[in-house]
Amino acid sequence: MTEPMYFQLLADAVLILHVTLVLFVAGGLIVVVVGNLLRWHWVNSLWFRFAHLVTIVVVAAQAWMDIECPLTTLERWLRSEANAVTYQGSFIEHWLQALLFWEASPWVFTAAYSLFALAVAASWWFFPPRYGPHRRLKDV
Repeated sequence: MTEPMYFQLLADAVLILHVTLVLFVAGGLIVVVVGNLLRWHWVNSLWFRFAHLVTIVVVAAQAWMDIECPLTTLERWLRSEANAVTYQGSFIEHWLQALLFWEASPWVFTAAYSLFALAVAASWWFFPPRYGPHRRLKDV
């Protein structure tokens, strides 16, 4: 394999990681709400809830500070090193970028990220995370 192909593969890997994080943030809130309604106790695990909250807070903070996501920056750099046109290329790249990158004014994304961060914070109020071992009601 040639060096540009390595950069292309690394760029695709960064894009997959980026989409995975987006799915974790968006899907995580859905999982918390639905999981609590269905009494899935693992959704209130402190590590899961904390990772979810921290991820969306970082995204919202970057939007407020007008900082481009480091994964986007890294992916663009890798694609340029691969001599690839940004946001065109492999099958994976084409479809994941179509899912991830939308055209809108920056304020739209800042508002959306902020509202989503507030919804995640509210989920801590309505469905508090579990800080210790879970005990079933019949064990109490």
